[in-house]
Amino acid sequence: MNRMLLAVLNRAVRVQAPEVAAMFWSFCYFFCLLCGYYILRPVRDEMGIQGGVGNLQWLFTATFVAMLAAVPLFGWVSSRFSRRQLLPIVYLFFVANVLIFFLLLQGKVAMQLTAQAFFVWTSVFNLFVVSVFWSFMADLYSNEQAKRLFGFIAAGGSTGAIAGPSLTAWLAPTIGPAMLLPISAAFLLGAVLCILPLLDWSDANPPARKPEQPPDQPLGGSIFAGISLMLRSEYLLGIGLYVVLYTILSTFLYFTQAYLISAAIPDSGDRTALFAKIDLAVNALTLVGQIFVVHRLIARFGLSFALVLLPVFAIIGFFVLGLYPTLAVLIVFQIIRRAANYAITRPAREILFTVVTREEKYKAKNFNDTVVYRGGDAVSGWLFEGLRILGLGFAGIAFVGVPIAMLWATTGYLLGRAQERLRAAQSATRRMYDTETFEPPPANPAEDGSGSKPVAGGTQPEPR
Repeated sequence: MNRMLLAVLNRAVRVQAPEVAAMFWSFCYFFCLLCGYYILRPVRDEMGIQGGVGNLQWLFTATFVAMLAAVPLFGWVSSRFSRRQLLPIVYLFFVANVLIFFLLLQGKVAMQLTAQAFFVWTSVFNLFVVSVFWSFMADLYSNEQAKRLFGFIAAGGSTGAIAGPSLTAWLAPTIGPAMLLPISAAFLLGAVLCILPLLDWSDANPPARKPEQPPDQPLGGSIFAGISLMLRSEYLLGIGLYVVLYTILSTFLYFTQAYLISAAIPDSGDRTALFAKIDLAVNALTLVGQIFVVHRLIARFGLSFALVLLPVFAIIGFFVLGLYPTLAVLIVFQIIRRAANYAITRPAREILFTVVTREEKYKAKNFNDTVVYRGGDAVSGWLFEGLRILGLGFAGIAFVGVPIAMLWATTGYLLGRAQERLRAAQSATRRMYDTETFEPPPANPAEDGSGSKPVAGGTQPEPR
Protein backbone atom coordinates (compact mmCIF):
# COMPACT_ATOMS: atom_id res chain seq x y z
CA MET A 1 0.00 0.00 0.00
CA ASN A 2 1.11 3.54 -0.73
CA ARG A 3 2.76 4.81 2.44
CA MET A 4 1.44 8.34 1.92
CA LEU A 5 -2.15 7.08 1.65
CA LEU A 6 -1.70 4.95 4.75
CA ALA A 7 -0.26 7.94 6.64
CA VAL A 8 -3.27 10.08 5.68
CA LEU A 9 -5.71 7.34 6.69
CA ASN A 10 -3.87 6.72 9.94
CA ARG A 11 -3.99 10.41 10.78
CA ALA A 12 -7.73 10.61 10.08
CA VAL A 13 -8.90 7.22 11.37
CA ARG A 14 -5.89 5.54 13.06
CA VAL A 15 -6.38 2.52 10.81
CA GLN A 16 -3.63 -0.09 10.59
CA ALA A 17 -2.38 -1.48 7.28
CA PRO A 18 -3.99 -4.95 7.59
CA GLU A 19 -7.36 -3.29 8.34
CA VAL A 20 -7.54 -0.87 5.41
CA ALA A 21 -9.15 -3.24 2.90
CA ALA A 22 -11.77 -4.44 5.40
CA MET A 23 -12.55 -0.88 6.48
CA PHE A 24 -13.17 0.23 2.89
CA TRP A 25 -15.26 -2.87 2.07
CA SER A 26 -17.32 -2.15 5.20
CA PHE A 27 -17.67 1.48 4.12
CA CYS A 28 -18.87 0.40 0.65
CA TYR A 29 -21.21 -2.22 2.14
CA PHE A 30 -22.96 0.39 4.30
CA PHE A 31 -22.98 2.89 1.43
CA CYS A 32 -24.78 0.43 -0.88
CA LEU A 33 -27.17 -0.58 1.89
CA LEU A 34 -28.33 2.92 2.84
CA CYS A 35 -28.25 4.24 -0.71
CA GLY A 36 -30.62 1.41 -1.67
CA TYR A 37 -32.86 2.14 1.29
CA TYR A 38 -32.97 5.91 0.79
CA ILE A 39 -34.04 5.33 -2.81
CA LEU A 40 -36.98 3.35 -1.41
CA ARG A 41 -37.84 5.73 1.41
CA PRO A 42 -39.49 8.48 -0.69
CA VAL A 43 -41.36 5.77 -2.59
CA ARG A 44 -42.58 4.41 0.74
CA ASP A 45 -43.86 7.84 1.78
CA GLU A 46 -45.69 8.17 -1.54
CA MET A 47 -47.18 4.68 -1.07
CA GLY A 48 -48.36 5.77 2.39
CA ILE A 49 -50.34 8.56 0.75
CA GLN A 50 -51.69 6.27 -1.99
CA GLY A 51 -52.70 3.75 0.67
CA GLY A 52 -54.79 6.41 2.37
CA VAL A 53 -53.58 9.07 4.81
CA GLY A 54 -56.34 8.08 7.22
CA ASN A 55 -54.84 4.57 7.38
CA LEU A 56 -51.35 5.64 8.52
CA GLN A 57 -52.05 4.82 12.18
CA TRP A 58 -53.05 1.31 11.15
CA LEU A 59 -49.93 1.01 9.01
CA PHE A 60 -47.72 1.81 11.99
CA THR A 61 -49.56 -0.83 14.02
CA ALA A 62 -49.18 -3.31 11.17
CA THR A 63 -45.45 -2.55 11.07
CA PHE A 64 -45.07 -3.49 14.74
CA VAL A 65 -47.05 -6.70 14.23
CA ALA A 66 -44.92 -7.54 11.18
CA MET A 67 -41.79 -7.07 13.33
CA LEU A 68 -43.17 -9.55 15.87
CA ALA A 69 -43.67 -12.09 13.07
CA ALA A 70 -40.31 -11.44 11.40
CA VAL A 71 -38.13 -11.91 14.49
CA PRO A 72 -38.80 -15.66 14.98
CA LEU A 73 -38.40 -16.16 11.22
CA PHE A 74 -34.97 -14.54 11.38
CA GLY A 75 -34.21 -16.63 14.47
CA TRP A 76 -35.06 -19.80 12.53
CA VAL A 77 -32.83 -18.84 9.59
CA SER A 78 -29.90 -17.76 11.77
CA SER A 79 -30.15 -21.01 13.76
CA ARG A 80 -29.66 -23.14 10.66
CA PHE A 81 -27.20 -21.30 8.45
CA SER A 82 -23.61 -20.23 8.98
CA ARG A 83 -22.59 -16.58 8.88
CA ARG A 84 -21.24 -17.02 5.33
CA GLN A 85 -24.65 -18.31 4.25
CA LEU A 86 -26.87 -16.17 6.50
CA LEU A 87 -25.81 -12.72 5.34
CA PRO A 88 -26.30 -13.25 1.58
CA ILE A 89 -29.59 -15.08 2.24
CA VAL A 90 -31.01 -12.11 4.18
CA TYR A 91 -30.12 -9.53 1.55
CA LEU A 92 -31.04 -11.67 -1.46
CA PHE A 93 -34.44 -12.27 0.18
CA PHE A 94 -35.02 -8.53 0.37
CA VAL A 95 -33.78 -8.04 -3.20
CA ALA A 96 -36.40 -10.58 -4.33
CA ASN A 97 -39.05 -8.67 -2.35
CA VAL A 98 -38.09 -5.39 -4.03
CA LEU A 99 -38.41 -6.95 -7.49
CA ILE A 100 -41.81 -8.49 -6.63
CA PHE A 101 -43.09 -5.09 -5.53
CA PHE A 102 -41.70 -3.59 -8.74
CA LEU A 103 -43.77 -6.02 -10.82
CA LEU A 104 -46.90 -5.36 -8.76
CA LEU A 105 -46.53 -1.56 -8.99
CA GLN A 106 -45.69 -1.64 -12.70
CA GLY A 107 -48.70 -3.84 -13.35
CA LYS A 108 -50.89 -1.66 -11.10
CA VAL A 109 -52.09 -4.77 -9.27
CA ALA A 110 -54.50 -3.93 -6.37
CA MET A 111 -52.78 -0.57 -5.99
CA GLN A 112 -54.14 0.45 -2.59
CA LEU A 113 -53.37 -2.90 -0.99
CA THR A 114 -49.95 -3.07 -2.70
CA ALA A 115 -49.14 0.46 -1.56
CA GLN A 116 -50.04 -0.37 2.04
CA ALA A 117 -48.05 -3.60 1.95
CA PHE A 118 -45.03 -1.79 0.52
CA PHE A 119 -45.20 0.85 3.28
CA VAL A 120 -45.19 -1.80 6.01
CA TRP A 121 -42.53 -3.92 4.28
CA THR A 122 -40.15 -0.97 3.88
CA SER A 123 -40.58 0.00 7.53
CA VAL A 124 -39.56 -3.54 8.52
CA PHE A 125 -36.82 -3.80 5.89
CA ASN A 126 -34.91 -0.70 6.94
CA LEU A 127 -34.45 -1.77 10.56
CA PHE A 128 -33.65 -5.39 9.72
CA VAL A 129 -30.96 -4.79 7.13
CA VAL A 130 -29.20 -2.15 9.20
CA SER A 131 -29.38 -4.34 12.30
CA VAL A 132 -27.85 -7.29 10.42
CA PHE A 133 -25.11 -4.98 9.09
CA TRP A 134 -24.09 -3.82 12.57
CA SER A 135 -24.33 -7.39 13.92
CA PHE A 136 -21.80 -8.39 11.27
CA MET A 137 -19.55 -5.43 12.08
CA ALA A 138 -19.61 -6.26 15.81
CA ASP A 139 -18.73 -9.85 14.90
CA LEU A 140 -16.05 -8.86 12.41
CA TYR A 141 -14.01 -6.40 14.48
CA SER A 142 -12.62 -6.55 17.98
CA ASN A 143 -13.61 -4.02 20.63
CA GLU A 144 -10.38 -2.05 20.09
CA GLN A 145 -10.83 -2.01 16.31
CA ALA A 146 -14.48 -0.98 16.62
CA LYS A 147 -13.56 2.09 18.66
CA ARG A 148 -11.19 3.24 15.91
CA LEU A 149 -13.05 2.20 12.77
CA PHE A 150 -16.81 2.31 13.38
CA GLY A 151 -17.02 6.07 12.88
CA PHE A 152 -15.47 5.87 9.40
CA ILE A 153 -17.57 2.81 8.51
CA ALA A 154 -20.75 4.60 9.64
CA ALA A 155 -19.77 7.47 7.31
CA GLY A 156 -20.34 5.06 4.41
CA GLY A 157 -23.99 4.91 5.41
CA SER A 158 -24.22 8.69 5.66
CA THR A 159 -22.72 9.02 2.18
CA GLY A 160 -25.31 6.56 0.90
CA ALA A 161 -28.02 8.50 2.74
CA ILE A 162 -27.02 11.56 0.71
CA ALA A 163 -26.60 9.75 -2.61
CA GLY A 164 -29.90 7.83 -2.42
CA PRO A 165 -32.25 10.82 -2.08
CA SER A 166 -30.21 12.71 -4.68
CA LEU A 167 -30.73 9.90 -7.19
CA THR A 168 -34.42 9.76 -6.34
CA ALA A 169 -34.89 13.52 -6.75
CA TRP A 170 -33.08 13.39 -10.10
CA LEU A 171 -34.73 10.29 -11.59
CA ALA A 172 -38.24 10.14 -10.11
CA PRO A 173 -39.77 12.93 -12.24
CA THR A 174 -38.48 11.20 -15.38
CA ILE A 175 -38.91 7.47 -14.78
CA GLY A 176 -41.57 7.41 -12.03
CA PRO A 177 -41.48 5.88 -8.53
CA ALA A 178 -41.85 2.23 -9.54
CA MET A 179 -38.79 2.25 -11.82
CA LEU A 180 -36.65 3.28 -8.84
CA LEU A 181 -37.10 -0.15 -7.28
CA PRO A 182 -34.74 -2.07 -9.63
CA ILE A 183 -32.08 0.60 -8.99
CA SER A 184 -32.47 0.04 -5.25
CA ALA A 185 -32.22 -3.72 -5.80
CA ALA A 186 -28.94 -3.21 -7.68
CA PHE A 187 -27.44 -1.37 -4.71
CA LEU A 188 -28.58 -4.15 -2.37
CA LEU A 189 -26.82 -6.65 -4.63
CA GLY A 190 -23.75 -4.44 -4.36
CA ALA A 191 -23.95 -4.84 -0.58
CA VAL A 192 -23.91 -8.64 -1.02
CA LEU A 193 -20.78 -8.38 -3.17
CA CYS A 194 -19.09 -6.38 -0.39
CA ILE A 195 -19.89 -9.08 2.17
CA LEU A 196 -17.87 -11.78 0.40
CA PRO A 197 -14.39 -10.17 0.68
CA LEU A 198 -15.19 -9.19 4.27
CA LEU A 199 -15.88 -12.82 5.14
CA ASP A 200 -12.58 -13.81 3.53
CA TRP A 201 -10.75 -11.10 5.46
CA SER A 202 -12.39 -12.25 8.69
CA ASP A 203 -11.21 -15.82 8.11
CA ALA A 204 -7.65 -14.57 7.61
CA ASN A 205 -7.80 -11.96 10.42
CA PRO A 206 -10.01 -13.22 13.25
CA PRO A 207 -10.71 -10.63 15.96
CA ALA A 208 -8.41 -10.67 18.96
CA ARG A 209 -10.71 -12.72 21.17
CA LYS A 210 -11.49 -16.38 21.63
CA PRO A 211 -14.58 -17.13 19.50
CA GLU A 212 -17.32 -19.06 21.27
CA GLN A 213 -17.89 -21.05 18.07
CA PRO A 214 -16.34 -21.26 14.58
CA PRO A 215 -17.80 -18.61 12.22
CA ASP A 216 -18.57 -21.23 9.59
CA GLN A 217 -21.02 -23.01 11.91
CA PRO A 218 -24.74 -22.14 12.27
CA LEU A 219 -25.68 -20.20 15.38
CA GLY A 220 -28.09 -22.88 16.58
CA GLY A 221 -30.50 -22.23 19.43
CA SER A 222 -34.21 -21.50 19.50
CA ILE A 223 -35.98 -19.31 16.95
CA PHE A 224 -37.11 -17.18 19.92
CA ALA A 225 -33.59 -17.01 21.36
CA GLY A 226 -33.36 -13.25 20.78
CA ILE A 227 -36.12 -12.66 23.34
CA SER A 228 -34.83 -15.14 25.92
CA LEU A 229 -31.24 -13.93 25.55
CA MET A 230 -32.32 -10.38 26.31
CA LEU A 231 -34.46 -11.37 29.29
CA ARG A 232 -31.58 -13.34 30.83
CA SER A 233 -29.00 -10.57 30.52
CA GLU A 234 -29.03 -7.36 32.53
CA TYR A 235 -26.52 -5.97 30.04
CA LEU A 236 -28.80 -6.59 27.03
CA LEU A 237 -31.83 -5.32 28.93
CA GLY A 238 -29.86 -2.15 29.64
CA ILE A 239 -29.21 -1.70 25.93
CA GLY A 240 -32.93 -2.22 25.30
CA LEU A 241 -33.80 0.45 27.88
CA TYR A 242 -31.32 2.82 26.26
CA VAL A 243 -33.05 2.30 22.89
CA VAL A 244 -36.57 2.74 24.34
CA LEU A 245 -35.64 6.03 26.06
CA TYR A 246 -34.14 7.24 22.78
CA THR A 247 -37.30 6.37 20.82
CA ILE A 248 -39.56 8.09 23.38
CA LEU A 249 -37.69 11.38 23.05
CA SER A 250 -37.39 11.04 19.27
CA THR A 251 -41.14 10.48 18.93
CA PHE A 252 -41.88 13.49 21.15
CA LEU A 253 -39.80 15.64 18.81
CA TYR A 254 -41.23 14.07 15.66
CA PHE A 255 -44.82 14.75 16.74
CA THR A 256 -43.99 18.27 17.89
CA GLN A 257 -42.23 18.91 14.59
CA ALA A 258 -45.25 17.67 12.64
CA TYR A 259 -47.66 19.93 14.53
CA LEU A 260 -45.44 23.04 14.42
CA ILE A 261 -44.51 22.72 10.75
CA SER A 262 -48.07 21.97 9.60
CA ALA A 263 -49.28 25.06 11.48
CA ALA A 264 -46.48 27.35 10.25
CA ILE A 265 -46.20 26.17 6.61
CA PRO A 266 -49.51 25.48 4.85
CA ASP A 267 -48.04 24.54 1.45
CA SER A 268 -47.13 20.86 0.95
CA GLY A 269 -44.27 21.64 -1.41
CA ASP A 270 -42.73 24.10 1.03
CA ARG A 271 -42.98 21.56 3.84
CA THR A 272 -41.30 18.91 1.70
CA ALA A 273 -38.51 21.34 0.82
CA LEU A 274 -37.97 22.13 4.51
CA PHE A 275 -37.76 18.43 5.39
CA ALA A 276 -35.23 17.94 2.58
CA LYS A 277 -33.08 20.82 3.88
CA ILE A 278 -33.17 19.39 7.39
CA ASP A 279 -32.11 15.96 6.09
CA LEU A 280 -29.29 17.49 4.05
CA ALA A 281 -27.98 19.44 7.05
CA VAL A 282 -28.20 16.35 9.27
CA ASN A 283 -26.38 14.10 6.80
CA ALA A 284 -23.64 16.65 6.11
CA LEU A 285 -22.93 17.14 9.83
CA THR A 286 -23.13 13.40 10.39
CA LEU A 287 -20.57 12.67 7.70
CA VAL A 288 -18.05 15.10 9.21
CA GLY A 289 -18.65 13.74 12.70
CA GLN A 290 -18.28 10.10 11.68
CA ILE A 291 -15.01 10.60 9.83
CA PHE A 292 -13.25 13.08 12.09
CA VAL A 293 -14.88 13.10 15.53
CA VAL A 294 -16.30 9.86 16.91
CA HIS A 295 -13.16 7.69 17.04
CA ARG A 296 -11.12 10.50 18.60
CA LEU A 297 -13.86 11.24 21.12
CA ILE A 298 -14.18 7.60 22.21
CA ALA A 299 -10.40 7.10 22.30
CA ARG A 300 -9.87 10.14 24.50
CA PHE A 301 -12.93 10.14 26.77
CA GLY A 302 -14.19 6.55 26.65
CA LEU A 303 -17.39 4.81 25.60
CA SER A 304 -19.46 6.05 28.54
CA PHE A 305 -18.82 9.65 27.51
CA ALA A 306 -19.96 8.94 23.94
CA LEU A 307 -23.15 7.25 25.19
CA VAL A 308 -23.93 10.10 27.59
CA LEU A 309 -23.15 13.03 25.27
CA LEU A 310 -26.43 13.02 23.30
CA PRO A 311 -28.66 12.47 26.36
CA VAL A 312 -26.99 15.43 28.09
CA PHE A 313 -27.59 17.54 24.99
CA ALA A 314 -31.21 16.32 25.00
CA ILE A 315 -31.63 17.52 28.59
CA ILE A 316 -30.52 21.00 27.53
CA GLY A 317 -32.48 20.90 24.27
CA PHE A 318 -35.80 19.86 25.80
CA PHE A 319 -35.41 22.44 28.57
CA VAL A 320 -34.78 25.23 26.02
CA LEU A 321 -37.65 23.97 23.85
CA GLY A 322 -39.90 24.08 26.90
CA LEU A 323 -38.97 27.72 27.44
CA TYR A 324 -39.19 28.65 23.74
CA PRO A 325 -41.47 26.16 21.89
CA THR A 326 -40.87 27.72 18.47
CA LEU A 327 -40.21 26.17 15.07
CA ALA A 328 -36.73 27.71 14.82
CA VAL A 329 -35.62 26.25 18.16
CA LEU A 330 -37.06 22.85 17.26
CA ILE A 331 -35.31 22.73 13.86
CA VAL A 332 -31.91 23.58 15.36
CA PHE A 333 -32.47 21.01 18.11
CA GLN A 334 -33.52 18.35 15.62
CA ILE A 335 -30.56 18.88 13.29
CA ILE A 336 -27.94 18.72 16.05
CA ARG A 337 -29.68 15.84 17.84
CA ARG A 338 -30.04 13.64 14.75
CA ALA A 339 -26.50 14.38 13.54
CA ALA A 340 -25.06 13.59 16.98
CA ASN A 341 -27.04 10.35 17.08
CA TYR A 342 -25.87 9.12 13.68
CA ALA A 343 -22.29 10.33 14.09
CA ILE A 344 -21.59 9.47 17.73
CA THR A 345 -24.35 7.68 19.64
CA ARG A 346 -25.18 4.99 17.06
CA PRO A 347 -21.55 3.88 16.48
CA ALA A 348 -21.00 3.92 20.25
CA ARG A 349 -24.14 1.83 20.78
CA GLU A 350 -22.89 -0.73 18.28
CA ILE A 351 -19.59 -1.04 20.18
CA LEU A 352 -21.64 -2.35 23.12
CA PHE A 353 -22.27 -5.54 21.13
CA THR A 354 -18.58 -6.31 20.51
CA VAL A 355 -18.36 -8.03 23.93
CA VAL A 356 -21.37 -10.38 23.66
CA THR A 357 -21.63 -13.85 22.11
CA ARG A 358 -22.18 -14.39 18.40
CA GLU A 359 -25.76 -15.58 19.01
CA GLU A 360 -26.46 -12.42 21.03
CA LYS A 361 -24.90 -10.28 18.29
CA TYR A 362 -27.32 -11.58 15.68
CA LYS A 363 -30.45 -12.67 17.56
CA ALA A 364 -30.71 -10.48 20.66
CA LYS A 365 -29.41 -7.45 18.80
CA ASN A 366 -31.87 -7.99 15.97
CA PHE A 367 -34.76 -8.24 18.44
CA ASN A 368 -33.55 -5.07 20.17
CA ASP A 369 -33.10 -3.11 16.94
CA THR A 370 -36.46 -4.10 15.47
CA VAL A 371 -39.21 -5.13 17.92
CA VAL A 372 -37.94 -3.09 20.88
CA TYR A 373 -37.34 -0.08 18.64
CA ARG A 374 -40.73 -0.19 16.90
CA GLY A 375 -42.45 -1.04 20.17
CA GLY A 376 -40.90 2.08 21.70
CA ASP A 377 -42.20 4.09 18.76
CA ALA A 378 -45.74 2.77 19.21
CA VAL A 379 -45.86 3.30 22.99
CA SER A 380 -44.32 6.78 22.88
CA GLY A 381 -46.76 7.87 20.16
CA TRP A 382 -49.70 7.04 22.41
CA LEU A 383 -47.88 8.62 25.38
CA PHE A 384 -47.50 11.90 23.47
CA GLU A 385 -51.19 11.96 22.55
CA GLY A 386 -52.14 11.09 26.12
CA LEU A 387 -50.14 14.05 27.46
CA ARG A 388 -51.88 16.32 24.95
CA ILE A 389 -55.29 15.02 26.04
CA LEU A 390 -54.35 15.81 29.64
CA GLY A 391 -53.87 19.42 28.56
CA LEU A 392 -50.09 19.65 28.27
CA GLY A 393 -48.98 21.86 25.40
CA PHE A 394 -45.73 21.50 23.47
CA ALA A 395 -43.83 23.35 26.19
CA GLY A 396 -45.18 21.06 28.90
CA ILE A 397 -44.35 17.92 26.91
CA ALA A 398 -40.82 19.26 26.31
CA PHE A 399 -40.34 19.62 30.08
CA VAL A 400 -41.55 16.01 30.52
CA GLY A 401 -38.69 15.04 28.20
CA VAL A 402 -36.07 16.46 30.59
CA PRO A 403 -36.26 13.75 33.32
CA ILE A 404 -36.57 11.06 30.62
CA ALA A 405 -33.32 12.38 29.10
CA MET A 406 -31.71 12.30 32.57
CA LEU A 407 -32.62 8.62 32.91
CA TRP A 408 -31.28 8.05 29.39
CA ALA A 409 -27.94 9.66 30.34
CA THR A 410 -27.66 7.52 33.49
CA THR A 411 -28.39 4.37 31.48
CA GLY A 412 -25.72 5.29 28.92
CA TYR A 413 -23.10 5.87 31.60
CA LEU A 414 -23.80 2.53 33.30
CA LEU A 415 -23.76 0.68 29.96
CA GLY A 416 -20.36 2.14 29.09
CA ARG A 417 -18.96 1.01 32.45
CA ALA A 418 -20.48 -2.46 32.03
CA GLN A 419 -18.98 -2.80 28.54
CA GLU A 420 -15.51 -1.99 29.88
CA ARG A 421 -15.88 -4.63 32.61
CA LEU A 422 -16.96 -7.27 30.08
CA ARG A 423 -14.08 -6.31 27.77
CA ALA A 424 -11.59 -6.61 30.64
CA ALA A 425 -13.02 -10.01 31.58
CA GLN A 426 -12.70 -11.24 28.00
CA SER A 427 -9.11 -10.00 27.83
CA ALA A 428 -8.30 -11.93 30.98
CA THR A 429 -9.98 -15.05 29.59
CA ARG A 430 -8.08 -14.74 26.31
CA ARG A 431 -4.76 -14.49 28.12
CA MET A 432 -5.68 -17.63 30.05
CA TYR A 433 -6.47 -19.55 26.86
CA ASP A 434 -3.32 -18.28 25.17
CA THR A 435 -1.05 -19.43 28.01
CA GLU A 436 0.72 -22.50 26.68
CA THR A 437 1.92 -23.55 30.14
CA PHE A 438 -1.65 -23.47 31.49
CA GLU A 439 -0.53 -21.34 34.40
CA PRO A 440 -3.35 -19.47 36.15
CA PRO A 441 -3.50 -15.67 35.79
CA PRO A 442 -1.89 -13.65 38.59
CA ALA A 443 -4.00 -13.16 41.70
CA ASN A 444 -3.46 -9.43 41.49
CA PRO A 445 -4.48 -8.11 38.04
CA ALA A 446 -1.95 -5.31 38.35
CA GLU A 447 0.87 -7.88 38.27
CA ASP A 448 0.29 -8.69 34.59
CA GLY A 449 0.68 -5.06 33.61
CA SER A 450 -2.84 -4.66 32.27
CA GLY A 451 -4.15 -2.62 35.15
CA SER A 452 -7.56 -4.28 34.70
CA LYS A 453 -9.68 -5.28 37.67
CA PRO A 454 -11.88 -8.30 38.30
CA VAL A 455 -15.41 -8.07 36.97
CA ALA A 456 -17.92 -6.81 39.52
CA GLY A 457 -21.26 -8.15 38.39
CA GLY A 458 -22.00 -8.85 34.75
CA THR A 459 -20.85 -11.95 32.87
CA GLN A 460 -17.86 -13.75 34.35
CA PRO A 461 -15.21 -15.43 32.13
CA GLU A 462 -15.97 -19.02 31.29
CA PRO A 463 -13.65 -21.57 32.95
CA ARG A 464 -11.15 -23.33 30.76
